[in-house]
Amino acid sequence: MPIQRRGPTNPADAGDEVPAPSPAESSPSVPSPTRSSALPVAVQFPLAAVLSFSMASLGYSLLGEVTKGELAAVSRSQDTWEEVGLLAGWRGIELALGWFGKLDSLDVAMLDLLSHGPHVSLPLLLCFYLLSTFYNLSPSTALYALLIDITSVAAPFYLLRPLSAVHTPSAAAKLPNRELLDVVLQLYTAALSTGIYSVVLVLSMRFILPRILVVYFANLPTVEPAYAASYTSILPVTVVFGVAASTFIFAPFATTGHVKEDDKIAAFDPVEASLGETVWWNTWGYTAKTKVVIRRTAVAVFVSAINTYLACSKTVSGVEPLGAAAYAGVWAFAALCSGVGLGFVGNE
Repeated sequence: MPIQRRGPTNPADAGDEVPAPSPAESSPSVPSPTRSSALPVAVQFPLAAVLSFSMASLGYSLLGEVTKGELAAVSRSQDTWEEVGLLAGWRGIELALGWFGKLDSLDVAMLDLLSHGPHVSLPLLLCFYLLSTFYNLSPSTALYALLIDITSVAAPFYLLRPLSAVHTPSAAAKLPNRELLDVVLQLYTAALSTGIYSVVLVLSMRFILPRILVVYFANLPTVEPAYAASYTSILPVTVVFGVAASTFIFAPFATTGHVKEDDKIAAFDPVEASLGETVWWNTWGYTAKTKVVIRRTAVAVFVSAINTYLACSKTVSGVEPLGAAAYAGVWAFAALCSGVGLGFVGNE
């Protein structure tokens, strides 16, 4: 991860730092899109949550009818209200992270793909890659479930919140480092993320996952796909993850400009600083640009890990918690490595 410090910072100024990951918010000179919701701010997030849950419920009900319960056949029902509440509560936390983190509809779609790509929900979460690869779930059913999951999150955000400047062509032209949004460079960063995901997944399936699958995943028809995994065979999956990681992490990070808080970091004098001030600077004394890549990578890792763990342990039949944690760790590590790699590419 690039460490962009131009001197330590004073913790008394911490409240002034730009909290949102969007470049439009980090750079006051960049205009935001003009479209906005006419609804009161207080009701926008509750409405987005209700719409998301409703769309997901309707979508999975229709999918179950069309596929004659194919997805339900490999899933475990939630037997207690505690399990239902846990999954629903986590879904609410996901939505809150996106909403209060100032993400737009494209951001949450990419984040949802990164975290729900290894799984799809029933009623909230179920393993997409796991089920389609090892449990013989048809690719079309898994794909439709994933699309339902992403749409149920992105559509409410699109209706209630405008796209950020980095995702709006007219506003993106005024962003700092806008040349980094060039199509060729975006293809390059997507290829980099794809390569990172490919290496992590192939090595994991050859040296780690086969034993995990045999010991902790009951009712698996075969683990042959793990042993037979190659960079070519998993490329269709890793390309999707690479594009999502690049879109979610790189573009907002690379186009974040210099802000006034960066000057406060540069003005810090370590000789005269107190111990608390020095500790704060060493912990969070980064430029606004570096904070964007740290936040976004941390969110991608955190949401991917929790989502995948809950998916496997709570909704896939026969999966033990330790196995779910190991499987989730692989995807979380891939997201972490991708964020680090993209951070170095976008470093000044």
